[in-house]
Amino acid sequence: MSSHLRSSRLAAVLTVVLLLSSGCFGGSGTIRLTLATFGEFGYRELVRTFERDHPGITVVTRVTDFDSHHKALATALGTGRGAPDVVAIEEQYLPRMRQSADKFVDLRTYGADKLSDRWVDWKWSAGLAGEKVIGLGTDMGGLAMCYRRDLFAAAGLPTERDAVSRQWRTWRDYADVAERFAATAGEDVHFTDSAANVFQSMVSQLDRNYFAADGSYIAAKNAPLKDAFTIAGELGANGFTAGVQPFTQEWSAAIRSGSVATVACPSWMLALIRNAAGPEGEGKWDIAAVPGGSGNRGGSYLAIPAQTEHARAAYQLAEWLTAPEQQRRTFLTTGILPSCPAVYRDPKIQSRRDRYFSNAPVGKIYAAAADALRPTFRGVDDARVRPRFDAALGRIEEGALSVPEAFAEAVQRGRDALGGG
Repeated sequence: MSSHLRSSRLAAVLTVVLLLSSGCFGGSGTIRLTLATFGEFGYRELVRTFERDHPGITVVTRVTDFDSHHKALATALGTGRGAPDVVAIEEQYLPRMRQSADKFVDLRTYGADKLSDRWVDWKWSAGLAGEKVIGLGTDMGGLAMCYRRDLFAAAGLPTERDAVSRQWRTWRDYADVAERFAATAGEDVHFTDSAANVFQSMVSQLDRNYFAADGSYIAAKNAPLKDAFTIAGELGANGFTAGVQPFTQEWSAAIRSGSVATVACPSWMLALIRNAAGPEGEGKWDIAAVPGGSGNRGGSYLAIPAQTEHARAAYQLAEWLTAPEQQRRTFLTTGILPSCPAVYRDPKIQSRRDRYFSNAPVGKIYAAAADALRPTFRGVDDARVRPRFDAALGRIEEGALSVPEAFAEAVQRGRDALGGG
């Protein structure tokens, strides 16, 4: 769960939470597991339940910001020490981790290969390295578009979610609506948060992004990628973006102040918006369809580094947390989209509404997004290249580069990051 990136990601500091059962272990257990994530996965209460039902095991949860989490994991794997027992890996980092499959426990050892029908096929397959199972899927990042009803009304735009969805069937339509919005909006109000967030949402809908299936770097000649960059870049160049990136204090402040009208929002983004906007934002936000059809922004896996001394217990924890019943509980408490079809197709889940977002039918919206997902192929070095394109879009927003200049710079810096010169 960009991509899974949730409410506690707003904190850019390391948070360590000790979750010790109060009645089952007398304050300590024979096995102590560390569970490391990069945001609010909705695991706090689940871990307490796991400890209660598994006497002799205590769980320490370690939560850090997105970048620090994955950098720490790479360091621990490289040095051979310091890795947690169970670790979350976001989907853009998974291709590189598959190249280091020997550093993870093969979960087939404990029967994971018999559980494949729990997940949609592509979600299960992404957790494989050859025949080896290195990760169990948590959530998915199916897309929708969150928008401010009050700001749309003030700009003379439709406010009902079906009418809003109809006006931007494509991303070019979305850019046209941005222009209409800007014609009447005040200087302190922007149509969307950042060009990068728009771009990455568009990229999530492509079959290929920066790399071909053979691993070659194709950014310069991938026409759909360039088109996505151009549309997002023009939004920035025209002043239609606030120039604030999700998971930053600046982004939270912009959401809180009501100066952003739309945000491309995977289900895990709802908690970020809710926390940033606060109680006064309730009923002002709503959710429409995303332009261009659904894409996958985020989604994670739980893996077990081979360094663990408690592989069997670690597997028990990872398998239990990703099981359908726990994914159901997580959706109901946090809105994070399950990757188990049996969960998101459940009529009780599909009937779920979110009062904060104008009573939007979030279960129906995100279940439809989940069924429509066709994940983008990610190269091994996706996580190295992606930030270079985001940074170039930021340079457009700053007025430092034109859109063509920024694309050329992004392509070259991506090539440099790969050691291509």
